[in-house]
Amino acid sequence: MNQPTPAIVAQSAVRRLPRIALLLLCAAYLMPGLLGRGPWKSADIAAFGFMAELAKGGGGIARWLDPMLLGLRPETPALLPYWIGAWAIKIAPAWISPDLAVRIAFALLLWGTFSATWYAAYYLARTPRAQPVAFAFGGEAQPTDYARAIADGALLAMIASLGLAQLGHETTPALAQLFFASHLFYGVAALPYHRVGAFVALLVGSVGLALSGGPTVALGLGLGCVGVLAAERLRSTADEPSESEPTYSVAAIAAVLGATVLAAALSAAMGLFQWKIDFGGSDPHPRVLSEVRSQAKLLLWFTWPTWPLAVWTLWRWRRQLMARHVALPLWFALMPLLATWTTDFSERSLLLGLPAFATLAAFALPTLRRSVAALIDWFTLLFFTGSAIIIWVMWVAMQTGVPAKPAANVAKLAPGFVPHFSAVAFVFALVATLAWAWLVRWRTGRHRAALWKTLVLPAGGAALCWMLLMTLWLPLLDYARSYVPQVRAIADKVGQPECISELALSRPHIAALRHHGNFKLRSLGSEPTCPWLLVSPEAIARLHDIVSLERWRLIGTLRRPTSPSDDLLLFQRIGG
Repeated sequence: MNQPTPAIVAQSAVRRLPRIALLLLCAAYLMPGLLGRGPWKSADIAAFGFMAELAKGGGGIARWLDPMLLGLRPETPALLPYWIGAWAIKIAPAWISPDLAVRIAFALLLWGTFSATWYAAYYLARTPRAQPVAFAFGGEAQPTDYARAIADGALLAMIASLGLAQLGHETTPALAQLFFASHLFYGVAALPYHRVGAFVALLVGSVGLALSGGPTVALGLGLGCVGVLAAERLRSTADEPSESEPTYSVAAIAAVLGATVLAAALSAAMGLFQWKIDFGGSDPHPRVLSEVRSQAKLLLWFTWPTWPLAVWTLWRWRRQLMARHVALPLWFALMPLLATWTTDFSERSLLLGLPAFATLAAFALPTLRRSVAALIDWFTLLFFTGSAIIIWVMWVAMQTGVPAKPAANVAKLAPGFVPHFSAVAFVFALVATLAWAWLVRWRTGRHRAALWKTLVLPAGGAALCWMLLMTLWLPLLDYARSYVPQVRAIADKVGQPECISELALSRPHIAALRHHGNFKLRSLGSEPTCPWLLVSPEAIARLHDIVSLERWRLIGTLRRPTSPSDDLLLFQRIGG
């Protein structure tokens, strides 16, 4: 027998969120940061370096199957994200810069993630076990309207997630993994309703996730889904025949298993399976004890505000934990959590769980008490309004020098930065702030109850702060997180030589020197032919084992103004 549902929802509570408002919110979250900046350190510029290298052509198919940047392979053993970026560069018009073309392509991936998350939540909410209690005299929410309201809530929760802001706007394999993981999530959720489209989505999701650097996660998600679907089928066949519920056929379960096996086989054939589990030595306990606090803090802020709502969902729906609207998103949240705790890719692994966390959070909405919803509203209002005020005050200080203390802090943290006023950025920031004021007034006013209303302020506040950062603070952030100032300092010293030798430069440095400075770099050999040499400070001890230092003169240390850890040593060759 099915346990009673904890959701009590009237038809008046599932009013539709206006599509134009939802689309504008997504656009306000997606578009800021596309223009007016370059690739940032360090994963962003490094990934772009591999994409630009592939886009140059040459090397045949072997080059595409083994991307290299001056002899270095990517830190993330992925292929498909670099292919997507390279294709974007190749097909972009000449007036679009390569880095902008890549950012546009990856912005579309984030848009696809939003769509997949919405539809996954929609089809999970369509299942009878997820539906609210039927009223004695009618008036309960209709299945389609209820599912749409839950899906709106899931998308709002996704946008509100703090961890999505930066990583969701980078051009890294992590964003591609998020896109494919969300499509795998949607494909499995929609299989009982749309067999062909859902199968294509889960096939694309499984294979894409495996080829984007997450073959182990793809394998774990696929096998876990097979288990959940098999248990769901056994339950449905044991229930009363009168229950008319779309369920998973044997063919559907076989399709999920087949897609998982295909993704694993392709990953193995391309050498993408790599051992990433790291427990810090033979005894795992010291690492667990030392990192449990930092990992817990990461989980708390990265998935805020979805994690408390997700926990509430698991409690309120505890009698239906094996129902697919709870079990599937729970599994899609647990696998990234496991990867977060057992690998060094903490934030980027946890990113894959955001669609599942958002879906779980959405199923908390029909069970929230009014006092809890009011608490969320007031906390969100104070947090994002305070954050917006701080952003505006810091911007005024950068422009005018008043207040003096914030202006002094900016000068100390970003030495050499010269602020400038942009009327376009100011107008967009002002419009976003006025829109936030209107949204707060709407939320605190008298209006009909809506199931998704609790997540309107968190999503709107996250979009507001990202818009303000990418307009008012964009010049400062671009200066602080870009390699442009350091590359310009190098160019002032060396001009445009025929080539520059390098020793132990990182992938981000190599990509930045090639993109921003258009320098031709060569790895340092025993008989260097380049007139200049760039060396990482960590490699200075072994430099004399490679070349005779008597033939080189140290010109100076070139550093990024905001990060001494990125110092580079510049040498000039003496004589011929």
